[in-house]
Amino acid sequence: MEKIRWVIEESEKYLANTTRDPESQPLVIDRGEGVWVYDIEGNKYLDFTSGIGVNNLGWPSHPDVIKVAQIQMTRLAHAAANDFYNIPQMELAKRLVQLSPGNFSKKVFFSNSGTESVEASIKLVKGTGRKYLIAFLGSFHGRTLGSLALTASKPVQRYSAGPFSIGVFHVPYPNPFRNPWKINGYEKPDELINAVIEYIDFWLFQHVVDPEEVAGIIFEPIQGEGGYVVPPHNFFAELRKLAQKYNIPLIDDEVQMGLGRTGKMFAIEHFNIEPDIITLAKALGGGLVPVGATIFRSDLDFKKKGIHSNTFGGNALSMSIGLKVVELIKELMPHVNEIGKIFGEELCQMKVDDCRGLGLAWGIEFVKSDKTPDPKVRDRVVTEAFKEGLIVISAGKSSIRIIPPLVISEEEAKIGLSKLKTAINRVRG
Repeated sequence: MEKIRWVIEESEKYLANTTRDPESQPLVIDRGEGVWVYDIEGNKYLDFTSGIGVNNLGWPSHPDVIKVAQIQMTRLAHAAANDFYNIPQMELAKRLVQLSPGNFSKKVFFSNSGTESVEASIKLVKGTGRKYLIAFLGSFHGRTLGSLALTASKPVQRYSAGPFSIGVFHVPYPNPFRNPWKINGYEKPDELINAVIEYIDFWLFQHVVDPEEVAGIIFEPIQGEGGYVVPPHNFFAELRKLAQKYNIPLIDDEVQMGLGRTGKMFAIEHFNIEPDIITLAKALGGGLVPVGATIFRSDLDFKKKGIHSNTFGGNALSMSIGLKVVELIKELMPHVNEIGKIFGEELCQMKVDDCRGLGLAWGIEFVKSDKTPDPKVRDRVVTEAFKEGLIVISAGKSSIRIIPPLVISEEEAKIGLSKLKTAINRVRG
């Protein structure tokens, strides 16, 4: 541990204060192979985080993606893609338009991160001339000031950043396990859906803001940072009806759940609606490069040249990688659904208080006897799992997100789940 301690101490001296926790997870990563990562002292860990949804194809990436990157780097990497044209950018845009839900004309804006993808979506909907946006409590949409105004996961994420330049109204998300109405959404999903829709349509639109001033409604199909919360199946269909009633575009933030994580290319496909805008990032870069994409209805395009642009978005290297990533992930969908069933069966039998998920996106939650969140138990489980050689991370008030690389084998899945079960049993007895 001496070398690890030294790196952590030096890092704490020179790196900004972010979210690292050297007490519970003193991990200094040296390299990765598939679903395994190794620290600088040779210790081996099974990864149930995918680099926070980035390494969907494993560590450091899929061999085919690495090969594409090596070839493209020798030909062209940066190409000032918002001033000139390159074929990989055109091809990836075309492919994303083809794959994304919605039988209507679409376009794509490329950037470098999830928060930039969301920022672009804000500009697109505000281009309609409307002023305000609606987002959901528990949501996470980024940390730059525009996207941060939409984020409502934890107060610390917004600390000292306000007041924000865009007007946002936050409404309750239909969390079946915990919501303001204390409705059991697993037993009474329609009642929970109606409560949320009524809150927006009556309480918000009749008392606070005219719907004709609402530029967009943004949501995560499954809340990520908020706790890996899966809403009732019919919720988004009802939200779509409400949005159409007032001609409000829907923005589907797929930064964490998109590109195969849930067993479909886009998580919203589970809910059978077609959003007006979709944001992507994380996994699109294959674990090698940062890439963001905003897919949008063509009539929402920026009204004048120069309204929006960037320097690195759409560069040929990232686009070539993204093309191969999309191809490989599409082939993995049957595997993700098969392994996802194993995760669902095993996780929901452990000593947890709630278990929810789709594909290889799962959340487990720990609460006290009065059903209030129990972050202390959750944090102890994270620490004990690390001691077992398993990397997991928190989400929400007292949940753990389980998001292994999509290439995980059945044997590796069972090894990791066994380690997690041991950690939970050690904490809960």
